[in-house]
Amino acid sequence: MKWRQLPLGPLQTNAYILHNEQGQCIVFDPGSEGKRLITYLRKHHLHPLAILLTHAHFDHIGAVDEVRNAFSIPVYVHEAEQDWLADTTLNGSSYFGQGSITAKAADCVITEESTLQIGDFTFEVLETPGHSPGSVSYYCKEAGVVFSGDVLFQMSIGRTDLRGGSFHELVLSIEEKLFTLPDDTVVMCGHGPETTIGFEKEHNPFLNA
Repeated sequence: MKWRQLPLGPLQTNAYILHNEQGQCIVFDPGSEGKRLITYLRKHHLHPLAILLTHAHFDHIGAVDEVRNAFSIPVYVHEAEQDWLADTTLNGSSYFGQGSITAKAADCVITEESTLQIGDFTFEVLETPGHSPGSVSYYCKEAGVVFSGDVLFQMSIGRTDLRGGSFHELVLSIEEKLFTLPDDTVVMCGHGPETTIGFEKEHNPFLNA
């Protein structure tokens, strides 16, 4: 499997595309610039099967409806944030001068940690709250990657001063969920460059005090 990182919108939020050799793919966090993302998918003959949201902050959901409608695919979100998609005060867009950013209701609601099978793609769904109450990470063992949204960054961690955030929960999520993954697992961060579990165990200043 291969992946592509596409930083989108004013906050350069990373959308990810994970695809197999047959051109089927999963889209993670289409936060903005829907036309650009759709054009990229069609240009490279990629066929999305679903949109997986790591969480429902405005900068991760801005192009959800455009992409969903273009390919008639389902959207997944955790139950703790299913109401955030349509509420600008919950998803934060009303507080950050981004206008009214919303999306229609998710087609599939994640209620617990589980194995998620979509076509030939298999993910271990990890509940990783702290940045937001419904943050989830999607671990694909076959590809050796985890899509963690704004939980863990290269040499940093997600902010915890937004609605439902908790520094204590965030650290527990990282140490008890993400840091149990193999050290060579590539972390697909919601902003900035990729990193690995092993590197962050050794070098992340927020987790090695």
